[in-house]
Amino acid sequence: MNDLTQSLAAIFERDLTKLEEEIKLYQSEESLWIVAGAIKNSGGNLSLHVCGGLRYFVGTVLGHTNYERNRDYEFSARGVLKKDLRAEIQATKEDVKATLNKLDVLTLEKEYPLQVFGYAMTTTFFLIHLASHLSYHLGQVNYHRRLL
Repeated sequence: MNDLTQSLAAIFERDLTKLEEEIKLYQSEESLWIVAGAIKNSGGNLSLHVCGGLRYFVGTVLGHTNYERNRDYEFSARGVLKKDLRAEIQATKEDVKATLNKLDVLTLEKEYPLQVFGYAMTTTFFLIHLASHLSYHLGQVNYHRRLL
């Protein structure tokens, strides 16, 4: 593992652990799924979305896992139990760590296999994007939980 993948692995581990802690702090199973007014995404849906994206874009595309993403489900699911969300976060941690452990500098410098935004980018660029995307949604989950 090189310095960049070590750093990325530490950031993903830190923020996924924090996401798991946020899920534990919700007062009830039901409060995870509350949406109201301009808030259209619940803490539960944001957690499923983050995990789905990471398991697919890191695990499947780069790590060749067999995870199949269902993005529609990430935003439509309701009532998934806290323990099941935490298990999904744990599986995400494992997929991301195992994949990052395999990546070498040449792979990081190569073009990411998919044009996610409609243009080419390096694998490094996209991994940094995914880390910031996780951080963004982690903040939303924290805000959602405290708002309730």
